[in-house]
Amino acid sequence: MPTGTAIRDAREQLFDAAERVLLRAGPSALTSRAVTTEAGCAKGVLHRHFTDFDAFLADLVLDRIARIDRRADLLRAEAGTGTVAANVTGALTGLFESVAVAIVGLVTSRDDLRTRLRRSTPTGIPVLTEATAMLASYLTAERDLGRIAADADIDTLAPTLIGTGHMLFADRNGTPPTPEAVHRIVTTLLAPTLREPRT
Repeated sequence: MPTGTAIRDAREQLFDAAERVLLRAGPSALTSRAVTTEAGCAKGVLHRHFTDFDAFLADLVLDRIARIDRRADLLRAEAGTGTVAANVTGALTGLFESVAVAIVGLVTSRDDLRTRLRRSTPTGIPVLTEATAMLASYLTAERDLGRIAADADIDTLAPTLIGTGHMLFADRNGTPPTPEAVHRIVTTLLAPTLREPRT
C-alpha cells in the first residue's frame, strides 16, 4: 500500500497482521517492519498510532486480553447448561486454538513488554492470568449451582486447568490435541469435584 493511502481500522489491521506473523514465525520474527509489510501499509502508519513498537505490542496484548474478558462473560452464562467438563473443554480449546499461546510466548520473550504490562497485570503472566480468572469465575458459578462440590478449591483448579491446557497446545509446530484428548484431561482434573452425571 503506498504511503499516504488511508487504511480503515488501522489498529485492528496492524494487530491482525502481527498475529499472522506471530503464528507463522514466532516472537523473534515480530518487528515493526514485518508487521507493516504483512499489513500492506507504510511503516509510518504504525508510528502514527503508537509511540513505539513496544507500545504497539502492549496494546496488542491488552486487546487480546479484552477478548478473554468477553469470553469470560459468555462462559459464565453457560453455567448450568451442558456439562461442566464440556464447557471447560470448549473454553480451553477456544482459548488456546487462538493466538493465546503465541501471545504468551511473545510476553515471556520481551522484558520491556512485560514491564509495560505489569501496569494492568501486576502478577502472573498476562493472558494466562486473565484466562485463569475466566475459568475461576465460571467454576465458581457452577459451584454456586451445586454442579461442583461446595468445598472445591477453585483457586487451585482454575490455574491447573489453564496450565494443563497451555501445555497441551504449546507446541506451535506440532499437531494440536484432539477435542477428545482435551476433554479426557479436563474430565480427569474435574472428576473429584463434579456433582453431575459424567458424559
